[in-house]
Amino acid sequence: MITRLGSRNWWPSARRAEARLLLRCAPLTHFKTCYTSSVILGLGVSPMTRREFIALLGSGVAAWPLAARAQQRGLPVIGLLSSRSAATDTQSIAVFRQALNEGGFVEGQNVVIDYRWADGQYDRLPALATSLVRRQVDIIVTFGGEVSGLAAKAATATIPIVFASGTDPVAIGLVTNLHRPGGNITGISGLLSEQMAKRLGLLQELVPKAPLIGVLVNPSYSAFDVQLQQLQEAAGTLRGQELRVENARTEHEIGAAFEALIQRRASAILVANDPFFFNRTTQFVVLAARHAIPTLYFRREFAAAGGLMSYGTDILEQFRVLGVYAARIVKGEKPGDLPVQLPTRFELVINLMTARTLGIDVPTTLLARADEVIE
Repeated sequence: MITRLGSRNWWPSARRAEARLLLRCAPLTHFKTCYTSSVILGLGVSPMTRREFIALLGSGVAAWPLAARAQQRGLPVIGLLSSRSAATDTQSIAVFRQALNEGGFVEGQNVVIDYRWADGQYDRLPALATSLVRRQVDIIVTFGGEVSGLAAKAATATIPIVFASGTDPVAIGLVTNLHRPGGNITGISGLLSEQMAKRLGLLQELVPKAPLIGVLVNPSYSAFDVQLQQLQEAAGTLRGQELRVENARTEHEIGAAFEALIQRRASAILVANDPFFFNRTTQFVVLAARHAIPTLYFRREFAAAGGLMSYGTDILEQFRVLGVYAARIVKGEKPGDLPVQLPTRFELVINLMTARTLGIDVPTTLLARADEVIE
């Protein structure tokens, strides 16, 4: 029972060097004028005094966004849209850049990445996506679940999009076909929402006598309905156990949800996959430790930060695929011809140090299936 609350022609090195020289003001020591190129003024070669040039720099022209200057130099610009924060996505960005490098693109040399972060505020995503479209980026890559991908899709039907989704992209309307998505969009899905029943089963195996299991979900997440359906189906397999679903949209509501479940004497907690929840990894781990309650998460980072257990896909592999696809599309391939990638393996991570602190004797059968045991 559930109780609800197009490709480009790259300039040869000599041409790039010429472009860099055009950006410089190089007056001779005995002249009072210098020359700036159309890269700065957009008016061809124009003489001006040194004083005028310094005034131009101070006016903010030199502080134009990097993406705008890159477009004028002919470099491709990748717009990166994330529902999370720059701090949260640090490791993911590193993996993405490495994959881009292997595809022949190095940020700051022959490609520019223009970043947009929603910091867990999903309602900011449409405006951020629109800003990338107005910037006329060459491709939009989305991090932080299908909420980012859906925002990008709503903003443009022409700029190529590569998404990372935690849910079946067909079910939520990102694409109509996995093998040939068509249009301007493709990506990868971790199918995390579809693993709710599996994670619940693992939690039951860990604490088989738990009479009440709490579930934390974010009703603002685009896969919320899919998650509830998964829980409804899983609830039918429970024997003498009850699920209590608590909603959490904000940092404060996460704390309130933990308090509510503790007051109802929940014996364990399952945290549903959600980009905002991942943005609050430390908060979740601290709350679970404070209340000494076994908690299962959806990404390895939770267990690495001190959480008890996690089950999900190799998320960093998703960001590698994003980088590979982005490089291929910048080179000229069409996103609609690239199949949506699905996970090939899921990983179970158990933190034995946390288990000992909680006084939990992890079953040997569970330890034997773990892909990683943190001691």
